[in-house]
Amino acid sequence: MGEFLWYIPNTVEAGVRGDDVAAGWADLERSVTLARMTEDHGWGGALFGASWGRPDTFTVATAIAARTTTFKPLIAIRPGYWQPAHFAAAAATLDHLTGGRVLVNIVSGQDNLAAYGDHEAGRSARYGRTREFLQIVRALWTRENVTYRGEHFGVENSTVVPKPYGAEHGRHPRLYFGGASPEAEAVAATEADVQLFWGEPLDDVAARIDRLRALTGTLGRALPPLEFGLRITTVVRETADEAWRDARARVAAMAGGAGLPTIGAVHRAGEGTRAGSGSGGGAQFAAAVGQQRLLDLADRAEVLDSCLYTAPGRAGGGGAATTWLVGAYDEVAAALRKYAELGITHFILSDTPYLRECARIGDELLPRLRAGLPPPPPPLAEAASRSPSPSPSPSASLASAPGAGAPGSQG
Repeated sequence: MGEFLWYIPNTVEAGVRGDDVAAGWADLERSVTLARMTEDHGWGGALFGASWGRPDTFTVATAIAARTTTFKPLIAIRPGYWQPAHFAAAAATLDHLTGGRVLVNIVSGQDNLAAYGDHEAGRSARYGRTREFLQIVRALWTRENVTYRGEHFGVENSTVVPKPYGAEHGRHPRLYFGGASPEAEAVAATEADVQLFWGEPLDDVAARIDRLRALTGTLGRALPPLEFGLRITTVVRETADEAWRDARARVAAMAGGAGLPTIGAVHRAGEGTRAGSGSGGGAQFAAAVGQQRLLDLADRAEVLDSCLYTAPGRAGGGGAATTWLVGAYDEVAAALRKYAELGITHFILSDTPYLRECARIGDELLPRLRAGLPPPPPPLAEAASRSPSPSPSPSASLASAPGAGAPGSQG
């Protein structure tokens, strides 16, 4: 199995998605407490979100990594906010210091770009530079004396020191990526290690996995096979009745404006928007292809598959809070195993209050989910050793020391 991860809401706002922390999460001790709880309750680590108006994700993750022992931070970062060589060096250093605990989530969706001097707002340009960003970062982690000349980024005779932990064996931080547009899927198919999905119905996820696997062939993926992950809210209780009662009460409170701020809060396109907490604006978020796909699910039914609840999106829920899996522990575990049968091997779950639910879901849901899952994929370094050597990108010149691997190589 890939990873079982929780979520740490690095926000300054209090009460995000119904959380009960009164002072927000811009507090090191509180965040370290939650990270240590993941270690104690069966989680491999946690995702940290990234957008302008929130505490800097890499800084928070670094501070928490220094106070934990096995916790893996999945650090969301944005090309443009970071230059590729800067990020490659920072992430390699942190990964080296922590003994290989860094995971990376590349985010290309819209944000308040002008606030930090960025400007690539068009979708084609954003994903074009994301492709270059991933190629440069991977090359710097695996090779020496890298020269890359692209349309958006470039480096000359660049070597990152130290390399990521285990680089001599072909290992580097796993690169997660999300996005549902054709441009995003083309980048995922050729450059990412893990494609993340939000909570769509099984048939929709199956179709996207089939499409991405086909793209890896037609676009000539030269990396180990693409893996898949699910990021979703799970509302679980001892009984289904209790879970649905709590879920519906929460949605009613959201719809009534009862003080439940949510990261990336949106309404569907054409019905008006409201800015989400640190999201860079609800209007931008609602325009994302993946977000609109989630919002449109409510037109099909209030509940899809066995327990996928679509009503939160109508009440302003955005991102991973747009749809929820709701039910008793066994029911939600069975629903998640259905995703695993499609090829999902990475699960990023959450619910609020974050502290309480980290322990509850870790103790009650994770053991049920793990039971009967398919065999895990090979480790990244082992898979890399069996992958073909990639060819240089047609959009850039990339040269390195004699004998080094080709661009995009993991080993």
